Amino acid sequence: MQNMPGLDELFERRQTYPDFDPQERLARLVGLDDQKSRLAKILGLLVNPQGLERWAEKFVKGDAKPMLDAVLCRPPLVVLAGDVGSGKTELAETIGDKVARQEGIEITLYPLSLATRGQGRVGEMTQLLSAAFEHTVQAAARLKASGKAKGGIILLVDEADALAQSREATQMHHEDRAGVNAFIRGIDRLANLRLPAAVIMCTNRLNALDPAVRRRAADVMAFARPNDEQRFHILSMRLGGLGFTQPQIHDLVVSTGAAQGKPGFTFSDITQRLLPAIALDAYPDRPIEPTRALQIAKGMTATPPFRDEVQTSGALK
Repeated sequence: MQNMPGLDELFERRQTYPDFDPQERLARLVGLDDQKSRLAKILGLLVNPQGLERWAEKFVKGDAKPMLDAVLCRPPLVVLAGDVGSGKTELAETIGDKVARQEGIEITLYPLSLATRGQGRVGEMTQLLSAAFEHTVQAAARLKASGKAKGGIILLVDEADALAQSREATQMHHEDRAGVNAFIRGIDRLANLRLPAAVIMCTNRLNALDPAVRRRAADVMAFARPNDEQRFHILSMRLGGLGFTQPQIHDLVVSTGAAQGKPGFTFSDITQRLLPAIALDAYPDRPIEPTRALQIAKGMTATPPFRDEVQTSGALK
């Protein structure tokens, strides 16, 4: 590809795993144990399919090939979908550490910049997306091995509906449609080449994604706002050591839940807004007090839910 944009133009903050910082960040994502486990398993099989074959040799009796083919022939795409502040992006940015430790290989994250949308010039978005997949293919090809993979690549597409919006949308520009086509070709190319690479897409608007993109997902993982048990766990971890009793934490759980038509707090509402507000309210001249913490929680409004809608103009042809 002539004049192909460089890595720094396409990917922000490339990260190599295992690494201590993302390991800590992943551990702080409480209440998402199921998503962590599922995503690590899926990505592990996509970047290192020999792991499944070794498992089958050890635990599966009879002819396992038809079953293994069904698992390994899935496209290398996982969609993380859910409301704002539900932890999906943080999980996507840190799960590579768990995969690297699980598979015993080095994983590199390529976070695709929203600048990849380009400036709307004819052919630009298609060229940039094609270049992003070309870099991913080249990097993954160097890691492919006949036995255990030498490493793996994760391509992260955050705010995916900005790049892979449904071609059914009535207001969609022809350049955006071409970009979606380029994205689908990139996914299919990774699948056909069987490279140690996977794509994670994060979106607040699952229904806005192109149906052809959703059909290619090996899994669509849903992320919701934390329930009472999850909020109790988060608050207990942070406030239990400060002398808060269980009834006092329970009061905070109630005040951060959904009530009278108002939504409950998101994970980020609690960890990035509420807890810092409680600490800063007491700093620098008094201790944190449970009664004051409850007042702050009651006075805080949860992030409004994101409306997942898309206008369409008939069936996709």
